[in-house]
Amino acid sequence: MLPLDRRAFLASTGALVTGGFPPLAKSADSPRTKPPKRAKPAAKKLAVVCSTYHYLSHAYHIAGRYLDGYIKGDEHQFPEFGIASTYVEQVKANDLSRELAKEHSFRLSEAIDDALTLGTGKLAVDSVLLICEHGDYKYNEKAQKLYPRHDYFKAITAVFEKSGKTVPVFCDKHLSYDRTKAADMVATAKKMNFPLMAGSSLPVTWRRPELELNRGTKITETLIASRGELEIYGIHALEALQCMVERRFPGVDPKPSNQGVKAVTCLQGDAVWKAGDDGLWSWDLLEHALGRSVSRNAGDIRANCKRFPRPATWGNFVKGPIAFLIEYSDGLKATVLQLDGHVADETFAARVEGEKKPSSCLFWLPPPPGAAFLEALASHTETFFATGKPPYPVERTQLTGGILDYALESRVKESKRLETPDLDIRYDPPADSGFMRGDYAKPVK
Repeated sequence: MLPLDRRAFLASTGALVTGGFPPLAKSADSPRTKPPKRAKPAAKKLAVVCSTYHYLSHAYHIAGRYLDGYIKGDEHQFPEFGIASTYVEQVKANDLSRELAKEHSFRLSEAIDDALTLGTGKLAVDSVLLICEHGDYKYNEKAQKLYPRHDYFKAITAVFEKSGKTVPVFCDKHLSYDRTKAADMVATAKKMNFPLMAGSSLPVTWRRPELELNRGTKITETLIASRGELEIYGIHALEALQCMVERRFPGVDPKPSNQGVKAVTCLQGDAVWKAGDDGLWSWDLLEHALGRSVSRNAGDIRANCKRFPRPATWGNFVKGPIAFLIEYSDGLKATVLQLDGHVADETFAARVEGEKKPSSCLFWLPPPPGAAFLEALASHTETFFATGKPPYPVERTQLTGGILDYALESRVKESKRLETPDLDIRYDPPADSGFMRGDYAKPVK
């Protein structure tokens, strides 16, 4: 028997009845696989200033939403801001910025001022994304990676000063590893009168359950269970903590709420467990926090943390577990525990006055490659750029970065309790926390 030719084969399978193979779906009908392209140029221009731009980097995830758009509700949409230029400090073999510049027709700049001026000599963009995360930078003795966020910021504001014009700036994660530099960034934005937003994705990602503490909630004690490299994930844990505890203030007084911290202590190793046994932090709160963890290991927490093989890239001079003991100015005591080997997520628990059982939740981070928690953050930056109003005060991130700086200083000073007079920081909590509701994964209608 001879083999069928192609036409006979298609006829035998019924494909000719429908005119051959089914046509490709329109991109508007399949945004999860073939999203549409921008129909027309973006109305406003965005400059991206970043340390690296490679697959799964923060720049890739945040700036990528401005290039490719993302699904909002049930429709694929594009921000009104489009990337006009990108400055990448460290261009390596895995760099994507060159490829994307050709694909999306944005300017590749060799200097920050060029990225903001587009070669005109004066400010020519409507907003700036400052993303200094990832890349080859040294660590100091406190285990801080010396990301030059402050240097980038100063170069940006130099263009503002020269042009006599400013635009909103978003700084990814903490403002600076150095609390003095962070304070300078906040003061500079106020002096030059431009909107500044900063912070981690943790406050705006999904929560399970969707725990929203009302403003004015009386919190008596609180704890965050976390993981990861000491500084890099320490800021995530502190941002998660602060977005919850800031709501103990009603935010209606004439003066901004006193969110300040008066002292910080960092413990590590067996001293962490002893502090729990001595009542410096609550084992009961930890039990409630871990009740929300989806990564919790089986077995004894002490043994799990002890056996965890800390990656060499973290700086093996830092041994776990780690505890940040935080004393707020109003008497609230809070604890951050980094428990690598026992958990690989962030969970929260707090005692609330008048409630028998602690309130608790998981800060849910949809995994890579999508890393939708950074999409959540990107959506807030989009609103910020459009309105010029941060969804939460930049002072929150100034405070969390300052706590982290003091905690890392305490660790190298043999866990000395450090008073923090410069963290007398005041701001009111936003009316709405701004975290993502519902679920990232939704069935197609």
